[in-house]
Amino acid sequence: MLVAGEINVDLVFTGCDRLPEFGGEVLATGFRQGPGSSSMICAMGLARLGHPVVFTGVTGQDGWGDYCVDAMRDVGIDVSPIARDAALQTGVTVALSSRQDRALVTYAGAIGALRAEHMGDELLARAGHLHVSSYYLQEHLRDGLYALFARARGLGLTISLDPGFDPRQRWGDELLALLPLVDVFLPNEREACAISGKSDPRDALRALANGHTRTVVKLGSEGCITLQDDDSLLAVPAHAVQVVDSTGAGDSFDAGFLHAWRHGRSLHDSLRWGSACGSLSTRGIGGTARQGSEAEVRELLGGAP
Repeated sequence: MLVAGEINVDLVFTGCDRLPEFGGEVLATGFRQGPGSSSMICAMGLARLGHPVVFTGVTGQDGWGDYCVDAMRDVGIDVSPIARDAALQTGVTVALSSRQDRALVTYAGAIGALRAEHMGDELLARAGHLHVSSYYLQEHLRDGLYALFARARGLGLTISLDPGFDPRQRWGDELLALLPLVDVFLPNEREACAISGKSDPRDALRALANGHTRTVVKLGSEGCITLQDDDSLLAVPAHAVQVVDSTGAGDSFDAGFLHAWRHGRSLHDSLRWGSACGSLSTRGIGGTARQGSEAEVRELLGGAP
């Protein structure tokens, strides 16, 4: 699988009972530095499940960049397509996390520097699937995504997209034009509602339906929902674990779902794998500290195949 995305480090503060305000201060009960970004967390989650992953992105020639590239290499990800640009700084995200949710502050740095032309046909042909995260953050890639997706489909790849949050909250209609080229669309509840213009995630599912794209809406602690082929709703719950930090849980969900889906498992089983991976990732601080292995997922699912 080829993951094309942003690279940044996460500085995660946990146990925050409220958000800070200018002129004030809040205390955290925990802290961890870790590999960040939706794309990296998904890629590392896939690698921990034993899924072969190639990663392409842009990072600075700095310590944060070294840290992120080494972290991916250490879990077996092929990082050879990553570009290092001395004129840019690697992005940094500060996450303030509670047991229920988190708030993010991001310095974009090199995050938006990846372009579609970084991915030639030779690189695409090495992969059976292309995954893109953080549509709204990847400014240069966004402009060329339609042509990239069309080229990837022409080479026989399947495609998944996690839109991420729009920091400007404009959302727009451009993403909707991409969806007919996307096999799996993975927004969370807030993103699905904002993109579709609906207030309920179930209505958002139906508004986003186009006859091709499988849309899965992530509901955090409430699990996930999708529409079956007969237009009936299929819901899968989250799993009960000791939650420490929810940072990156949706990206680990993506990894679990895509791993199962690419291995030909049923829709229901793929949702269960996504839910299990999302739940397991909340056991530690940061998105990658406690991502589940295949054995841990099977155990959580009661020995499921």
